[in-house]
Amino acid sequence: MRKIQWIITGLLVCLSTGFALAKDYDAHTFGVRGDGITVNTASIQYAIDYISGHGGGRLVFTVGTYRTGSIYLKSDVTLHIEPGATLMSTTNPFDFVKDKDVNWMAMIFAKHQTNVGITGKGVIDGRGFETANNMTNYIQRGVFADSLLWDRAREPNRPQNIYFRECKNVTIKDITLKDPAGWNQTYDQCVNILVDGIKVDAKSYWNNDGIDIVDCDSVVIRNSYFDAADDVICFKSHDATKICQNILVENCVGRSSANGLKFGTVSRGGFKNVVARNLTFFDTYRSAITFAAADGGTVENIVVDGVRAVNTGNAIYLRIADRWSKGKQPVMKDIIIKNVYVEIPAGKPDAGYPYEGPVEDLPRNISPSGIVGLPGHPIENVTLENIELVYPGGGDPFYAKVGLTPEELDGIPEMPQSYPEFSQFKELPAWGFYIRHADGIKFKNVILRAEKKDYRAAIVLDDVKNASFSEMKIEEPGKEKDDLKDKIFPYKSENISIK
Repeated sequence: MRKIQWIITGLLVCLSTGFALAKDYDAHTFGVRGDGITVNTASIQYAIDYISGHGGGRLVFTVGTYRTGSIYLKSDVTLHIEPGATLMSTTNPFDFVKDKDVNWMAMIFAKHQTNVGITGKGVIDGRGFETANNMTNYIQRGVFADSLLWDRAREPNRPQNIYFRECKNVTIKDITLKDPAGWNQTYDQCVNILVDGIKVDAKSYWNNDGIDIVDCDSVVIRNSYFDAADDVICFKSHDATKICQNILVENCVGRSSANGLKFGTVSRGGFKNVVARNLTFFDTYRSAITFAAADGGTVENIVVDGVRAVNTGNAIYLRIADRWSKGKQPVMKDIIIKNVYVEIPAGKPDAGYPYEGPVEDLPRNISPSGIVGLPGHPIENVTLENIELVYPGGGDPFYAKVGLTPEELDGIPEMPQSYPEFSQFKELPAWGFYIRHADGIKFKNVILRAEKKDYRAAIVLDDVKNASFSEMKIEEPGKEKDDLKDKIFPYKSENISIK
């Protein structure tokens, strides 16, 4: 793991330096109006083109509301949005470009540019609820072609706030991003990205992620706050020939009606050399930490150090699947997760938010954390250290569909092509951890606490090799005197050490 620390140190040095800009230009100089009425798309684009062609600089938006459709940021230009200034969607979907290269709509694009950024204490407002519903109206009237999955426009046909593709030296600092119509901000195959001190309020419509990093190299995300209807900090790999790598995430707080820190679900290439530290999640519907090698990708050399999550549906879910791999072999290995505290409620953790996670089929007992590979594709070399997970317990045997007999354990489906998320199996025979198809699992100083007695085992192992459990505490009412070995159930497993 020394290699990761060296890489992260280099990232901080390189990205903290930023880039020199020639001068500031007031947006009003180019006829841009902040009256909340004028559509400024053409004027803003002219200003960007002019500044890029004249040595670079900052396009400064002072107090006001600047309506716009799609604009394209160019090399050596930073949009600087001052306090009290807002770049706002027109809410007319036809004011937004569906870019032919990325096949998405966005308010602010940048493609193949160098030294670009968005800074300042101002706001980018996608007015997502209105914009998305206007698009749905056009689709229903036959003006725009879309299949209307679940009676809403597909994600690429709803504008994001930001989409940067194949850019180098990107700085996003201090701004507030709110209410996109689809995803919020995507950085796709970019190199050298600094996201620092931003605030995200993205819960006005479906699929409002906090931030999406796709196949990027050398990324720092830090000191930021996210409130999202979908995943908070999400890394994806859309290209089987690319990989997300050399990443630092630190000092961030997030709330989600999906997951907190997520790698996947699209994972064609993969993710490696990542450090995530000092993260806080709350009222989060799915997992605080989840990694998926679902599409033939590799998840490798990951360190998560310091996570506190309260009122969160699941703590940790690591999963190998096989959806769109096209014969490519999935890999997940060399993962360290340490210094984690999670409280899991009995009820729905995001109840009452505008766009909640889906209501699961009930009755269903609370799902355990999971480390779940596939036959022939085990998850390898995972260390969990200094972990405390608090569960509600109270598992009801009248709900349960799975016990500990060979027939029941063998009957748990593999589900290789299903969407990989913690409750996909509905019922599992463990309340703390379910570990299947894994090799080289180490638990050290892990505390599992159930607030009520649960009929299930605390930990179930199925086809696990070379696992060690040391300095463990498993606390459950009514089972205080049970031996630790009675609380960890191995099945078809070998070389299991319980101390």
